[in-house]
Amino acid sequence: MAQSELVAEVARLRQGDPEALGPLLARYQNRLYRYLLRLVRDRATAEDLFQQTWLRVVEKVHQYDALRSFEAWLFALAHNLAIDYLRRYRPESLDELQSPDEPRNVQFPSAGPDALARALEQERAGLVIEALDELPAVYRELLSLRFEEEMKLAEIAEVLDMPLSTVKTRLKRGLERLRERLANIAPREMGQ
Repeated sequence: MAQSELVAEVARLRQGDPEALGPLLARYQNRLYRYLLRLVRDRATAEDLFQQTWLRVVEKVHQYDALRSFEAWLFALAHNLAIDYLRRYRPESLDELQSPDEPRNVQFPSAGPDALARALEQERAGLVIEALDELPAVYRELLSLRFEEEMKLAEIAEVLDMPLSTVKTRLKRGLERLRERLANIAPREMGQ
């Protein structure tokens, strides 16, 4: 879906056309679900929040400012729902959400030229996902938005409702902590 098509679909949705939701859902379903799963680390909860996000889109589409990024607005709705959920159902600090009995290696399918290349890529991805899952939620979310969802820093600032300078600082710290985790995981994996 090109940018002009996106604008047209959002305009149709704002006018009350329920058929406009389908193309928007198709465009963002995988990325939005992956983002929510990264935040809450539970498939059923991520699915519920995914559905709630789209209900919120339908309810609040008239509040969307067409001069701004629809993607950032959509992810901000999802972010707010996820944070509300985490505050209600996970009273521990949002910075330290890792539970020891939660699976760490949630892997998303990747395409590769052959089975060996795919296996090596999955192993590397598994190590990165494990290291990412060990980070506090604030860094995990920023890194996910930047590198998995490929959002620009300004869009991330809009999604998280924080100054651009804070996004840059936290992203830098998150990358540093991710490097530290990877350095600690890699030797441990080699020894097994």
